[in-house]
Amino acid sequence: MRLASLLGPDLKQILKEDPDQVRELLEEIHPEDLADIIGELDADEAAELLARMPAEDAAPIFERLEGDEQEEIAELMPPESVAQIASEMAPDDRADLFSVLPEAMGDAILERLEHIDPEGAEDVREIEKWPSTSAGHLMTTAYVNVAPDVTVAAAIEAVRAHAENHKENIYNVYALEHGDKLAGIASLRDLLLAKSYEPLADILRTNVISVKPEEDQEEVARKMAKYDLNVMPVVDDNGQILGVITIDDIIDVLTLEQTEDVQKLGGIEPLDMPYFRTSFLTFIKKRGVWLFVLFFGEFFTQTALRHYDPVFEAIHGAAYYVPLLISAGGNSGSQSSTLVIRGMAVGEIKLRDWWRILIREAGMGLVLGLGLALVGFGRVLMYPEQHADFALTVAITLVGIVMTGCTVGAMLPIMLKRIGMDPATSSTPFIASLVDVLGIVIFVHVAKIVMSAVLAGAH
Repeated sequence: MRLASLLGPDLKQILKEDPDQVRELLEEIHPEDLADIIGELDADEAAELLARMPAEDAAPIFERLEGDEQEEIAELMPPESVAQIASEMAPDDRADLFSVLPEAMGDAILERLEHIDPEGAEDVREIEKWPSTSAGHLMTTAYVNVAPDVTVAAAIEAVRAHAENHKENIYNVYALEHGDKLAGIASLRDLLLAKSYEPLADILRTNVISVKPEEDQEEVARKMAKYDLNVMPVVDDNGQILGVITIDDIIDVLTLEQTEDVQKLGGIEPLDMPYFRTSFLTFIKKRGVWLFVLFFGEFFTQTALRHYDPVFEAIHGAAYYVPLLISAGGNSGSQSSTLVIRGMAVGEIKLRDWWRILIREAGMGLVLGLGLALVGFGRVLMYPEQHADFALTVAITLVGIVMTGCTVGAMLPIMLKRIGMDPATSSTPFIASLVDVLGIVIFVHVAKIVMSAVLAGAH
């Protein structure tokens, strides 16, 4: 059972009787659990509780709330209280808060923040000027920096001084020269293993892996995973450091991106809020659009069936096998699209690899199709009224449909990526609908060749 469900009712009662006791109750609870508890309270109760807590205690809780929760609670709190809490938040979390607030409210709170923490207000403006899915928007401007000519002891002292005023985890010390130009980095491990009197320049790593502020957050995540980094510096075209991106923010990015991809693969427009916080009407809109698109797509399947109706009437029992055949194509296409979309998401597959993927998927489609063809051939012959020529038609169709499903399912995401669209848009239901039509066309043309005598007699 969630901690929030256990403590939520007690918090409400204490809040009504003696709100000042709440801080004592919450001292031993992790901020993440506190955020869950706050989320279970009514918005006005949560606002009252956070407003009564010291800003340094409220900030770790407030920054862990969902964006819609922050907005709802901030609207019920005095702007001064929100500004006080914002001043204690990490720079990147503070910028995220202002990005979810309505413009008028954000301006009012930012104005008060300028009086409380001018540097914090400037950080908000610096981070907010970058796109919401870029490296610049993910970065924090709180990092330890020193001159490259100091000693290891001086660098360690700079870490201590930074930690006294900031709560973020510290991974590296950044050596800056000529203003903010990044000269190199030294990890805390490097500092602890070095002699205190040793020059910092002797242990600096100068081949620093970094990203540009406009780089997409997915590319940042891939780069950090590739090089096994806990933190990534963000530098401009002149080599000047603007901030750093820490691993906790990248985990959030990966979770968000994977959630969106999974929802798109299921034929749903990505949700902006958690399931239980999404309104019924929003669900109808986000699910209904794709359902109608896919429904209209199936019109082509119905049209194809009607167009080739004489063929199905001439071949006894053919209609019984159509769902079996087209489902094999849809399933194989869904498998291929899922593999390719995921491969592109993690950087394993590049656009230039399309021809290699086409060959591999065609080969796999052939082998898998032959396997299904053997089963399908035997299945048809189980019925005495069916003949070997119809069983052969089903078998050949299965090979063609599975090969088509594999190649279409693999190529469609690559084509969408090539024209600048999200590959996950080629959801499995969409590919299944497309392969359905192709499957009917393949079946009819195979039947016209293999069962030409039967079709000729029907006329």
